[in-house]
Amino acid sequence: MSGAELKKKGLKVTLPRLKILEILESAGEDHHLTAEDVYKILLDQGEEVGLATVYRVLTQFEQAGIVRRLNFENNISIFELDTGDNHDHLVCLKTDKVKEFVDPVIEERIKEIAKENGYELSGHNLVIYGTLPE
Repeated sequence: MSGAELKKKGLKVTLPRLKILEILESAGEDHHLTAEDVYKILLDQGEEVGLATVYRVLTQFEQAGIVRRLNFENNISIFELDTGDNHDHLVCLKTDKVKEFVDPVIEERIKEIAKENGYELSGHNLVIYGTLPE
């Protein structure tokens, strides 16, 4: 996402916003990051951005539809880019590692359950908790 796209979302283009967006976009497979994770990466890059600024920017990104905030049972909020796709999550209770998965059978069953109960499905959130083998 570029500075022009940030402007389209109603956000001023600032260095902290661009840096945080760059971190989220380049996170790769481990793209579920806490605000503290983002802050540590910024420090490692030599950036002087405070933790409060990271939280503020991530909240602004969430409100603009750029990121999703996920709250799990471990009371930690993680952030991921909102790519518009629908996926669910597996969470390890020991390591807090988060993994995405998509299962067409589950997706279809969720639609059926909503329909059977008279709901027009607007979205869902499925999280499976467990522990990874050591």
